[in-house]
Amino acid sequence: MAALQDPVAPIAFLETYDNAVSQPDSFWEERAARAAEGATSGVQQFVAERADGTWVGSVTVLLEEAGTSDWAGFPVERRQGHLVGVFVRPEARGSGVAKELFDASVEWAWGQGAERIRLIVHQDNPRAQGFYRKVGFVPSGVVVPLPQAPGEAELEFVLERS
Repeated sequence: MAALQDPVAPIAFLETYDNAVSQPDSFWEERAARAAEGATSGVQQFVAERADGTWVGSVTVLLEEAGTSDWAGFPVERRQGHLVGVFVRPEARGSGVAKELFDASVEWAWGQGAERIRLIVHQDNPRAQGFYRKVGFVPSGVVVPLPQAPGEAELEFVLERS
């Protein structure tokens, strides 16, 4: 919920705080259980915590299979990892938490047979784009228009297996 209250949430997530907070506990419990199953569900969530157990960041990896369509209706041409829900609390930004989360996420996706890894980032989020470039992702040229926000778009960044 902290991620959805962040000032950049409207351009960083395809979810709103109001919608998320209206979901029953069972929704979040089922979602967390699926993410904890990892390879059997095709979803894995990575979380960074402080010593007191407070979450300071997270990222989720979705495995997308060749021959299917992604959330935006684009065809998936090969098995790939899709990083979503990237968030680091403001007080932990710049500390290396995001890189640790990305390293773990990328390693997991490669281990699941992903041929590439991708993420989608809002065109007006230069801080995130800069970080993604720093950890090896590059723009693919794919632009995903946002029907709910005419004139705005998301950009696909990819990391190819070396």
